[in-house]
Amino acid sequence: MVRQSERSEATIRAVLDAARRLFAAQGFAATSIDGIAAKAGVAKGAVYHHFASKEAIFGHVFEAASAELAQAIPAEARKGKDPLDRITRGTLKYLTGISEPPYRRILLIDGPVVLGWGRWREADQRHFGHLLQAPHAVGTLDARETQALGHLLAGAMTEAALVCATAQNPARTARELTAAFRALISGLLRGA
Repeated sequence: MVRQSERSEATIRAVLDAARRLFAAQGFAATSIDGIAAKAGVAKGAVYHHFASKEAIFGHVFEAASAELAQAIPAEARKGKDPLDRITRGTLKYLTGISEPPYRRILLIDGPVVLGWGRWREADQRHFGHLLQAPHAVGTLDARETQALGHLLAGAMTEAALVCATAQNPARTARELTAAFRALISGLLRGA
């Protein structure tokens, strides 16, 4: 016999899966609760039973998509032979991944608008901040300089992601920007 908690979990999964597909395909603004309910095969009331709003659903979808992409990066980065190569591999994986349609739409286009800049930036740092840790471990920077460098590199990475996401050829652009980021980090490490 199926318990209520199992039915609730199944409904939540169905709603989130449907919402993710719709948000990725048509964006947040064009997606309705009615559309999510229909795609999930549940009543509109069931959606509202589990989620207070479309924004709340989006927040869950955003977090799941961020975590999913973030989990793919370390495995690729570990293949690097040294810290600079690990940064390069992780950066390329991030930039090519975030350029893919579902991630691009949810994480870069709608994320900052729906969540607000502060919440979006905090989530981005939480999920992807590890990309920028290796250069901090090399060199002779003090704590304040390391923190300042982290902010500057995060800004560069965010801009690179936005450029890749809007490029005609995202994969080529990701490779070009990764090469430039590698040169930047390499110069910083030599200077340290």
